[in-house]
This record gives sequence, structure tokens and C-alpha cells, in this order.
Amino acid sequence: MLFDNQRPFNDLPLLPPSVDLETKAVLKQVIAARTALAELKGAAQLLPNQGVLIQAIGLQEAKLSSEIENIVTTNDDLFRGFANDGAGASAQTKEVLRYKDALWQGHQWIKQGMPLTTRLFEALYQTVKEADDGVRRTSGTKLANPTTGEVVYCPPEGESVIRDKLANLERFMNESSDLDPLVRMAVMHYQFEAIHPFPDGNGRVGRILNILQLQSDALLDVPILYLSGYIIENKGAYYRGLTAVTERGEWEAWVLYMLRGVETMAHLTRQRIRAVMDLMHSATLQAEKVLPKVQVPAILDVVFRHPYCKVRFLEEAGLGSRPTCTKYLRALVAAGLLREQAVWRENYFINDAFFEALAR
Repeated sequence: MLFDNQRPFNDLPLLPPSVDLETKAVLKQVIAARTALAELKGAAQLLPNQGVLIQAIGLQEAKLSSEIENIVTTNDDLFRGFANDGAGASAQTKEVLRYKDALWQGHQWIKQGMPLTTRLFEALYQTVKEADDGVRRTSGTKLANPTTGEVVYCPPEGESVIRDKLANLERFMNESSDLDPLVRMAVMHYQFEAIHPFPDGNGRVGRILNILQLQSDALLDVPILYLSGYIIENKGAYYRGLTAVTERGEWEAWVLYMLRGVETMAHLTRQRIRAVMDLMHSATLQAEKVLPKVQVPAILDVVFRHPYCKVRFLEEAGLGSRPTCTKYLRALVAAGLLREQAVWRENYFINDAFFEALAR
């Protein structure tokens, strides 16, 4: 099979690849990545409220994954948009928020014990892109170098061809295999990106599938490990790796790249969990000095779930009337735990320390 970057790659080989994927170097890196994942899984289980981290890290991943596709927003715009259910947000911020919705949609799918299928892939794409179509039916899709405009890849075309390759990918993702699950995830990600099944949003859907594959294989209980930050820091190597597999079948370097990404991000996320736990402990001690002690856990739960907090969020949590909830939040401002900011007609109580902990 000869690859021609000017022609649809309908000869994209089916999975599994007909090469030895688990080389000595790969197996050594698998051990390191699995150790880091196990430590992360243990750290996450120590959190008093995992939902706080799931939501915050999910929003950060939505921001970073979209940034890879040149869809850029700021933390301020993103978390304020999240607090307002997207109302008044820019078009780019709304698209990032839809990515966050797709992450949660996939997480719920896995929690229900559902297999990873084309139906799920299409649902994620439709959420990310706010679309009502699915697998590509038109011809002529070309991927070009954004700097030079040179065509570098033409994915398979023809709906039946694409669906056949997705069906093969489904079997590879869901059936029992002797491959280590982390190696399988790396192969899956390449294949999904090479199939490029949708008119847009393929990179983002493919990155969501990474975490869903890890959850499906029970390597993580909750969706808190994402590779977008690693890809941004090593973007050139990411695209070179994809190209090397396509053009020359160089799987080892690609699998190693993905495994190193898992190890790196597992260590980083574990550090962030420790920082968040320390912050929550410190905030509890400070809050107990200025708030009714019995209410502190519930109030801080809301404040950490919504780093751009509004009085209404405390009211909806059953923590009191509007005047009472306002009093609670302003007490936290006076204690130095929050910062109050008025934007138009809305007052936000911003948890700056939480943002700092997530950035470590």
C-alpha cells in the first residue's frame, strides 16, 4: 500500500496493526504510565468531593482542547459563561462550553456501562458542533498545513467506507485484547483521527475518546486525566507522530508519545489534586471563623463548584434566603477567601485561589 497525500486514504489499514506494538521500549513506558495513573486514581479517591475537581478540570480541558483548534477563550470568560449557562458569552466561549457538555455526556455514557460506538461518536460531535448531521457524506475533504496551505492528508471518503472503518474501530475499542489498555488507547486515537469521520470537530471528539477509553478499561474512576495540555506543549511531535504512522507505519514512536503524555499529565493532575485539597482544608478553617460551622461544608461545596459564584447558587442549594446567602458570601470576601466583582447587573464572588491551584 502506497500512501498518497493527494488522494482519499480509503486504504487506511484496519485494526489491529500488523506490527509488534508492545516493543521493549513501549512496555517500559507502559509501566511508568500505569504507575502514575494508579497514583492519580488513589489521590482522586481522597477528595472529599470529587465533583468539584471533575467539573473544574473538565472546564480546563474544554478550554485547552478547543485552543488546539484555535478556538480561544479566557478563564474569566469561560467560568463566567459557565455560571450564566452560556448567556451573554462569546461564540468561542459557547463552543468551549459545548465541549464541556460533550465530556459530561461521554462520562454518563460510560457510567451506564455502554460500549464505545459510532452512535456515541456522532452524539459527541453533534454536541460539540451543535450540529444535526453525522458521518461525512461529501467528498473532497483535505487537511492542510495551516502555515503553508500545503495538503498533507486526505481522509477516507464515502459514507459506507467511513462507517466500515468506524465499525472496525468499535470492535478494537470494546473487544477483549492482549494489548495493554494504554497501548490500545494510543492506537485508537490515531485511527479515529485518520478516519476523520466528521466535517469538523474530529480532534476534539478524538481527545474526549481518550478519557472515555481509560474509564471504559477501568484505569480511572472519574474523568480527570486529559492530554490536551501535553499536546499543546508538544504539538509538533503530535502531528509528526500521526504523519509517521500514516506514511511509514512508525507505530512505536507514536505509542511512546501518547504513553509519555499519560504519565506527564497524571503526575501534573495529582499535584493539582493535592493543591486543591490543601486549599479546601485551609478554606474550611478560615470559613469556620466567619460562618455558622454547620453550614461551612455545604457553602464551600458551592463556592468550589462555581469559581464564579452567584448568590443564586447558594439559594438553589437550600442554604437560605437571598439576604442570608449574600451575607455568607460577603463574609467569605471579608475573610479573604473570595473576591466580589460586579459585571453589568450581576455580582460574582470569585475564587481566585482555586484558579491558582488548578494552574500549578
